[in-house]
Amino acid sequence: MALGTNGDRLMSDINVTPFVDVMLVLLVIFMVTAPMMMQGVDVALPETTSQPLAAKKENLIITINKKNEIYINNYQVAIDFLQEKLKKILEGRAEREVYLRADREIPYGFVVRVMSEIKAGGVEKLGMVTEPIQHDKKGNKQKAKS
Repeated sequence: MALGTNGDRLMSDINVTPFVDVMLVLLVIFMVTAPMMMQGVDVALPETTSQPLAAKKENLIITINKKNEIYINNYQVAIDFLQEKLKKILEGRAEREVYLRADREIPYGFVVRVMSEIKAGGVEKLGMVTEPIQHDKKGNKQKAKS
C-alpha cells in the first residue's frame, strides 16, 4: 500500500494574494473617507492688524457661527446652558482661559451676551480670535474673504 506520490501532497503554503488585495482596498477606502470625517464650524472671522499669538497648548474655543449657534470646541451648546457647561469644563483646570470666535455678521449684542455668559461661567481670561488683514504685493488692503 503506497502512501502517495509527490503529486498527491497537500500544499501547506498560505496564499497571501487575497489578503493583500483586501488590505489595499481598505487602505484606499480609508484614504478617501478620512478627509470627509473632519468636522469643524465654518466662521468668517473679522480681520484686524494684531499679531498672532504663539499657542503652547490646546485651548478651549467658543465659536458663534452665522446662524447664532454656539459651539464649545466642536460641540453645540444652547446659550442657556453655556454658563453651566463652562463651569463643569473649567472645574479641574488651573488656567481659566477661553478664546471666542464669532462670525463677522453676528449682531454685536448677541456677541456681548455670549461674552457675559462666558464670564459668568468662571472664565478669567477671554481672548478674541480674528484673522490678519490681507495685503497685496503693493501693501494695499484687499477685500476680506467671505
